[in-house]
Amino acid sequence: MKRWLLILTSTLALLGLTGCGYNDFQRLDEQTKAAWSEVLNQYQRRADLIPNIVNTVKGEANFEQETLTKVIEARAKATAIQVTPETLNNPEAFNKFQQAQGELGSALSRLMVTVERYPDLKANKGFSDLRVQLEGTENRITVARNRYIQAVQEYNVLARSFPSNLTAMVFSYSPKPSFTVQNEAQIATPPQVDFNKK
Repeated sequence: MKRWLLILTSTLALLGLTGCGYNDFQRLDEQTKAAWSEVLNQYQRRADLIPNIVNTVKGEANFEQETLTKVIEARAKATAIQVTPETLNNPEAFNKFQQAQGELGSALSRLMVTVERYPDLKANKGFSDLRVQLEGTENRITVARNRYIQAVQEYNVLARSFPSNLTAMVFSYSPKPSFTVQNEAQIATPPQVDFNKK
């Protein structure tokens, strides 16, 4: 009798495991990895464009060297960070990578604003083409990041919901970090517009 009870309990436990979310964790984990790979792909595309942009800008004799140096340094810092699949499960490494990419994006933005003061550079066809490619890449980065954020959200909801959170605890599926805004307080402040300044 005890043996049949043990077999029945084991069978019920196995049937319960089929609905525990284990397969969903596998699917969503792979989905977040694929979405992350696309983010990295777009960041690499941007990093590959930067040397061409810098070389084109260097052709402008009077261009501010400090602006170029900041872009080059930010690119070097961003590409020096080794990204592995474990980065997705390490909030500190993920934050470090995200911060380096944010600094690179800011340096590129400053470069593009500075270019506005150089009419010869703005009229340069090669630079214009590179600028369009960079803008397209920034849009692709945004789309890839949004897809990653959605994939992480699905995964994290599963990891925190009952009863799948029990499966998450048993198999060590901890919530994954998502992209955050580094300067949240700064962007929450509305910009000051004064049309009286000259």
